[in-house]
Amino acid sequence: MDASDPTGPWSRDRVDDFLADATVPVRLSCRTPADDLWMLSLWYEWDPEATELRCATSADADVVRFLRAHDDVAFEISTNDPPYRGVRGRGTATVEPDAEKTVLRRLITRYLGDTDSELAERLLSPDRDEVVIRIRPERLHTWDYAARMKQSK
Repeated sequence: MDASDPTGPWSRDRVDDFLADATVPVRLSCRTPADDLWMLSLWYEWDPEATELRCATSADADVVRFLRAHDDVAFEISTNDPPYRGVRGRGTATVEPDAEKTVLRRLITRYLGDTDSELAERLLSPDRDEVVIRIRPERLHTWDYAARMKQSK
């Protein structure tokens, strides 16, 4: 099983469409250097050609240190309102510098609409060092409760 062949009701094309269109954060689970579990939410973008999620965060965020100690992750991207549907998986994560904040700029536009806000200005500050987290799924699983939830009304 690999990420190009998801389990569940959706085809890989449907997975690509959902991940490209959904503007909810990815819920990312990893391990701390002490091997404790850790979960956080991050903005993401999906690159179907590379089969990877990309997130951005501050270079000094705890998760950066955690992922450098243990690169295995689990994640979920799902709707917050009924009918519930989404994609979950597991894979590995790498952390790379993003000196030009290229990924962060795309994420700000994706989630906020543009870079013209106080939050965007703070995130894009020249004093802030930014990194890209690349998540390469090894397995993807989908679920879609639309039909079941429609029947229960």
